[in-house]
Amino acid sequence: MSTWLLGVDIGTSSCKTAVFAPDGQVIAQGGSEYPVSYPKKGWAEQDPVDWWNGVCRAVRQMIAENGIAPADIAGIGVDGQSWSAIALDGAGKVLCPTPIWTDTRSAEICRKTTERLGEDRLFGLCGNPAQPGYTWPKILWYRENRPEVFEKTEKILQSNSYIVYRMTGEITQDLSQGYGLACFDMRKGCWDDEACEALGIPRKFLPGIVNCHQVVGKLTREAAEAMGLKEGTPVVAGGLDAACGTLGAGVVLPGQTQEQGGQAGGMSICIDQYAADPSLILGFHVAPGRWLLQGGTTGGGGALKWLRETMCPEASFREMSSLAEKAPAGSGGVTFLPYMAGERSPLWNPKACGVFFGLNFGVTRGQMIRACMEGVAYALRHNLETAEAAGAKADTLRAMGGSANSRIWTQIKADVTGCRIEVPASDTATTLGAAILAGVGTGVYGSFEEAARRTVNVKTTFTPNAEMKAVYDRGYELYRKLYPALVDLMQ
Repeated sequence: MSTWLLGVDIGTSSCKTAVFAPDGQVIAQGGSEYPVSYPKKGWAEQDPVDWWNGVCRAVRQMIAENGIAPADIAGIGVDGQSWSAIALDGAGKVLCPTPIWTDTRSAEICRKTTERLGEDRLFGLCGNPAQPGYTWPKILWYRENRPEVFEKTEKILQSNSYIVYRMTGEITQDLSQGYGLACFDMRKGCWDDEACEALGIPRKFLPGIVNCHQVVGKLTREAAEAMGLKEGTPVVAGGLDAACGTLGAGVVLPGQTQEQGGQAGGMSICIDQYAADPSLILGFHVAPGRWLLQGGTTGGGGALKWLRETMCPEASFREMSSLAEKAPAGSGGVTFLPYMAGERSPLWNPKACGVFFGLNFGVTRGQMIRACMEGVAYALRHNLETAEAAGAKADTLRAMGGSANSRIWTQIKADVTGCRIEVPASDTATTLGAAILAGVGTGVYGSFEEAARRTVNVKTTFTPNAEMKAVYDRGYELYRKLYPALVDLMQ
């Protein structure tokens, strides 16, 4: 019986693929990079066809190099980056590059729509404030600036649903990605026709909503040949990358919390009742009957990646962590604001920008690296405190993403937040989450709780150091003062 599961992750800079055994053991991994285009200030877009070609390359090579029999794969799950607006025509052709989650070109559309409809009306239905990164203002941007695209559009897809479409020919919208559309009812998990009309979004643009673990189709012959897999392999709808990463970290019960350490930073607290807060992000979990109250920041692992590429090109991430470990807590007074592409929660300012404060001739690279890590940790604490004020307190965090491999960075996060941090055995949490969806959908697992119990094991635990937390409390106080002092200049 086929029991291996394939997870596919559509990230910002690359796709990642992995095959898992039912116990969560990684059988094989692969990946393929693709470009991001920044044609104008505030714009960030990608060609979804590049994602598909990357997936085909990565899976085909992974299967061939590891001697995997395609017939052994029981199902495929796909997760993807948030807030795409992939415009397809009636023939399923992509009409233009899609603005991605960091794109802020529709800020003025958000302002005008909020002014026209009112903040309370927009927030009341979808549980999220109007922000330019979301999907719905991008659709309206097409209407105002690319009418030829808007007129030819038959459907608007998300990143994972586009890849699922290329695999199966089926057009769907999973539940967890609905939160990027203000015409999505966050309580009921369905489209609201009245809101669609008020916004000016044609209802026909929006695919039918399905559960993330639902099998929506099977690999077509064309897709199977392109990927090196077996025709007819079941494919589930998939979901949001952060939600799949949360699942892959073992967060399925109310109160459990995931700490995001990928390109972006943030956290996701699992809740079993609707609880919206205008400073945070609310979306459905990929596990049914659950929501995720999320804090999402633009500066996560990507901030350190930028620092490496610009200032430490000869150093590995391991070497950068070693340099940071030798620097003092508090980085000798250097403080970093990690708002490298504007900032999401809880500031919601697309014009916020990154800042190093406190530089002098004595500052070392190690201090700047550590300040970068500390700034990301301060942003995490800011979101956790905002969530606690909204009634959702996190005590223990499950870390995922590349930064979880850095012991010093994870310890800094524990010290800054005062939270115990657990690191699961696999650092492939996001692809594992996508694979778990396929496993539940195809019957490999009887439930999400069973899947988490069988696949997720904690390998390392970080406990807050009380002495360090005292240092970081002072650093956090300065961090919180810097943004209000500089925000007018950032405009």
